[in-house]
Amino acid sequence: MGAQERMVEAILFASAEPVTARELEDRMPHGCDPAEALAHLRKRYEGRGVHVVRVGDAWAIRTAPDLGFLMQKETVETRKLSRAAIETLAIIAYHQPVTRAEIEEIRGVSVSRGTIDQLLEMEWIRFGRRKMTPGRPVTFVVTQDFLDQFGLENARDLPGLKELRAAGLLDNRPPPGSISLGQKDDDDEEDEAPGQSELFED
Repeated sequence: MGAQERMVEAILFASAEPVTARELEDRMPHGCDPAEALAHLRKRYEGRGVHVVRVGDAWAIRTAPDLGFLMQKETVETRKLSRAAIETLAIIAYHQPVTRAEIEEIRGVSVSRGTIDQLLEMEWIRFGRRKMTPGRPVTFVVTQDFLDQFGLENARDLPGLKELRAAGLLDNRPPPGSISLGQKDDDDEEDEAPGQSELFED
């Protein structure tokens, strides 16, 4: 098992992207158990400067959360999202799989194609399965890159309403659809809302 731990450690360390247990099994000699090796390796790295973390159905070596400030100088580019993109991303994350029509129903305004394209280009969302409803509309779900960006093991780790309110990210405005908003388009909402653009940043 010690040798298997070393092999898993070497693969994760050299991989720029998270690696699934199946990919580890394919790379390692026949008869190895990457799942058990991962469990031992994860425990071995507890309390160290880097951790072995689960990202969706894959694994990666990442800087310990409390040491993230040391990496700030390595930031090359910061991409800010519009309020429309932030709201759309949040709806997809919390309601996935969700169709474009459902996103528009929740937001109370039309979703511009540019907003969806931007999130797809950033690889934070992807196309999911088509819904078994008339027209077979495509759905959207968040990606492994999204989970990795925000240090989440899976979408169930997203903060709840209490946590969001405690962080000052929610106010007491009426929920979308409770007042008449008309059918505006995202293009009318591209101005950044104060404090919101920092919610999702590279």
